[in-house]
Amino acid sequence: MNISVRLFFGYFLVVGLAAWFVLNTFTHETEPGIRQATEETLVDTAHVLAEMAAMELSAGRIGQGAFADSLRAATRRSPRANISGVEKETIDFRVYVTDPHGIVVYDSEGTAVGADYAQWRDIARVLRGEYGARNTLENPADPNSSVMYVAAPIFWQGELIGVLSLAKPLASLHPYIARAEQRVKQSGLLLLAATAAIGLFFSGWLSWSINRLRAYARDVADGRKAEPPTSGGRQFSELARALAEMRERLEGKQYVERYVQNLAHEMKSPLTAVIGAAEILEGDPPAADRRRFADSIGEQARRLQAIIDRMLMLARVEQLQAPEGIATVDLAELLKTCIELRRQQLDARRLDCRLSATPVSIRGDAFLLQQAILNLLDNAIEFSPEGGLIELALSHTEEASEITVRDHGAGAPDYALRQLFDRFYSLPRPATGRKSTGLGLALVREVARLHDGDAEFANHPDGGGVGRIRLPPG
Repeated sequence: MNISVRLFFGYFLVVGLAAWFVLNTFTHETEPGIRQATEETLVDTAHVLAEMAAMELSAGRIGQGAFADSLRAATRRSPRANISGVEKETIDFRVYVTDPHGIVVYDSEGTAVGADYAQWRDIARVLRGEYGARNTLENPADPNSSVMYVAAPIFWQGELIGVLSLAKPLASLHPYIARAEQRVKQSGLLLLAATAAIGLFFSGWLSWSINRLRAYARDVADGRKAEPPTSGGRQFSELARALAEMRERLEGKQYVERYVQNLAHEMKSPLTAVIGAAEILEGDPPAADRRRFADSIGEQARRLQAIIDRMLMLARVEQLQAPEGIATVDLAELLKTCIELRRQQLDARRLDCRLSATPVSIRGDAFLLQQAILNLLDNAIEFSPEGGLIELALSHTEEASEITVRDHGAGAPDYALRQLFDRFYSLPRPATGRKSTGLGLALVREVARLHDGDAEFANHPDGGGVGRIRLPPG
């Protein structure tokens, strides 16, 4: 399983459990909290009513006086109150009053007058001087018929003359309880959704950062040019820079070792020829031989110089991650310039060089692109028959710009096609039988790749070879 998916599930599991615990606690505390708030209000109301009933209870007319009339009038009221979205249309309460012995002397519903309530918890505790309250099911078969009673003592001139109990059916609170629970659940679901969205965002961001590091590592493993990703946060940026530094050090070490080996191998043959010629010259050979061996030393020295120069350029290009001197390059003009730079070589072999180009401009390093084209043109000159034709073409599509250089020589052997771009691999030149440094086509491909393009060489169906450089559109 993807590490970011595992992190998301772990994160969501922890947050989900925490959210479930909070929601469960809120849900279970909603009803008790509303009951406690209601009970607190009933306590205040019961004591206010107890003070209002004291005078009439002491006079023995609690059921016929203004107190009873006021309560009857109140029960007929319709408050039409909208409380947090719940409509309240009726007054829901019951009041009964007992004497000091717990006998009911007044009941707002008129059903319990004369009953002995001395054993009821609300009355009994108040008569003992304590706080009295109880919850009782009006219908034992209906769990929603619970009624809350809160009692308050009635004093007259400092003497306890009775108890007033105020009752509130809890069924009237159920809409508020249900609404509160619904809001808590909705808020919880929103919290979980927001948590999931945040978790997905950070998991996606983490996965994106890891995938960029993975892609960078794969590019490094495949030998492709790649910039280390540095936009995934401080730690990812540090990791990317550490990988880049490790890559540079490893590549630098391997690069030096490989190039020293290749350079030593390629320089061995010309050096051997130079040493052999020098030893012969030390013996004072005839003038003709001296001239021949001196020319051989010069030729091998020039070969060594060419190897060193191209090795240095190839090494510089291979170490670049992007072109240095980026500018707008007119490829058609660049091809014309390359032809003029090789005009002497073309004329020396009586070669006709034709250019077919459409105006195309790209962003790149003009010097490196020129070196790549010159290497393809040099290759075509060396493999063209004397008096032959070289064709340069420049085409453009939405996907790429393509430069082709075709000669009309014998082409390359099939076995050699896959190795032509390898360093130091070279075929004998038809005119002289000698090999080149074997670095020209390697440089062509590196320049093309540095510009996010590619290079290839193939035999033309009608004869000769075709070198191509494909570059992304400007």
